[in-house]
Amino acid sequence: MSPAVPPARTPGAYAVALVCLGNICRSPMADVVLQEHLARAGLDDRVTVASCGTGDWHVGNRMDSRAAATLDAAGYDPTRHRAQTLDASWFERFDLLLAMDRTNLEDVRALSASGGSTLDPDRAMLFRSFDPVEPGGEVPDPYYGGDSGFEEVLAMVERTTAELVAALARELDHP
Repeated sequence: MSPAVPPARTPGAYAVALVCLGNICRSPMADVVLQEHLARAGLDDRVTVASCGTGDWHVGNRMDSRAAATLDAAGYDPTRHRAQTLDASWFERFDLLLAMDRTNLEDVRALSASGGSTLDPDRAMLFRSFDPVEPGGEVPDPYYGGDSGFEEVLAMVERTTAELVAALARELDHP
């Protein structure tokens, strides 16, 4: 069984943010997959999902073409994504911030501390905390590699998302 998600701040609703470095590969792939799986589970009207990067190099850009092609080949729609940057407002807007790797998680926590935010440490964790194969592992950055890296990331994202959706359903059905 996957870990529990932190309690919703608003009864009956939940907000999840997915965080990576530039918001063009890992977190947008997870965003698209999570939104699709939530729709299939009938939870898309109660769970808000967004993704962002800790860096601002790609703000406004579409996701990496290799990430988009990998998603498209698997039947997902990658066309709506535009990169955005994490800022202090995300700590109040989202119930859970899921970082793709430990450096991203440290960056989330550092931004929270520097901005004077009161981010509950339980509300920021690694995305793969929900991975049934390697709980707490990192999602590797496929940016500097070939297509197989994007396929590997998609496989991790899909299996982790299944467990995350189950945890969100439990929270929403039994807060």
